[in-house]
Amino acid sequence: MLKPITVMMSASGSQFAPGIIKCFKDNGEREITVVGGDMSDDPTNKFLVDKFYTVPAAKDPKYVDVLLDICKKEHVDIFVPQMSAELPVLLENIKRFDEAAVKVSMTRNDSLYIANNKLRLFEFMSAHGIPVSRYSVINSIDDFDSAIREIGYPDKPVCVKLTESSGARGVRIIDDSKSKYEIFAHEKPDSFYISYDDMKKTLEEAEIFPELMVMEYLSGDEYDVDLVAENGKVLYMAGRRNPVMVMSITQESILEKNDEAYSIAEAVVEKLGLDGNIGIDFKFAEDGSCRLLEINPRIDATVSVFAAGGLNLPYLQVKRLMGEELPSVDIKYGTRLKRRYLETFTDASGELINW
Repeated sequence: MLKPITVMMSASGSQFAPGIIKCFKDNGEREITVVGGDMSDDPTNKFLVDKFYTVPAAKDPKYVDVLLDICKKEHVDIFVPQMSAELPVLLENIKRFDEAAVKVSMTRNDSLYIANNKLRLFEFMSAHGIPVSRYSVINSIDDFDSAIREIGYPDKPVCVKLTESSGARGVRIIDDSKSKYEIFAHEKPDSFYISYDDMKKTLEEAEIFPELMVMEYLSGDEYDVDLVAENGKVLYMAGRRNPVMVMSITQESILEKNDEAYSIAEAVVEKLGLDGNIGIDFKFAEDGSCRLLEINPRIDATVSVFAAGGLNLPYLQVKRLMGEELPSVDIKYGTRLKRRYLETFTDASGELINW
């Protein structure tokens, strides 16, 4: 057995935490103590981890101070951020973690700001010859009509996104072919669809107009690539098509390769010099091509799907940060996985997958 270590993770009360904790715990070669931090003080949070602490919001001036106090008290070896919003704060204070001998699992250069912002990412990709979907920018309500029409509205649906958001927040699809009654009667309450009038009225209510981008709507399945990188070099990578999604949360996946997505992922990671656990979201267009939507420059919420298919990316990143020899891994491509409660999975036959 290898030396026991302690890992701290943020957002440990999230619905995805059980799967990621399982990735750390069920690694097969060492004991890992997991310390959790979360804004919610729900008493059930403490049962998922070995130690639990309530922490302030990432934008709170005391956030880093609280994290460092916990890391020192619990002798934390590695801190694993789960929230995109905390990454800039951690990067600004990375030397303080270094001085405390705490390894932070994230990209440590300014390209993080590009990867963490959808518009900056698309601008970067365009400048470096990496394929992107058609997009336009809305800087004020006066730009709304011209921006969406530039992308194809009203002949085609268009997607409107906040440039800095995560977890399906700040995303809507403008599609006037769907009546309000159709959305009411046939779409679940979590539908992304909205009418032109309702979207415009929503934006008009903003006290400070947000940075927005408009993209062509891609009608195919979502496809995710998760990987571990080392200063721009991909060490491990796997992809999965997601035929069943609920508000951007994967409910069913099929592990499969897509050479186009892999090539784009490798190019973006190299050009940006990304590091650590990275999740890259794609979607298929009508012509079958794979288009990049956004990057999560942190551990991806649904990374445990890959662990169920034989690739434990969170633990492989732990081994990399500890300076240990990395193993070769076989991925069970073709495996169909259905998400169940507390991050357990069943295959296509309904049998529970043990991993």
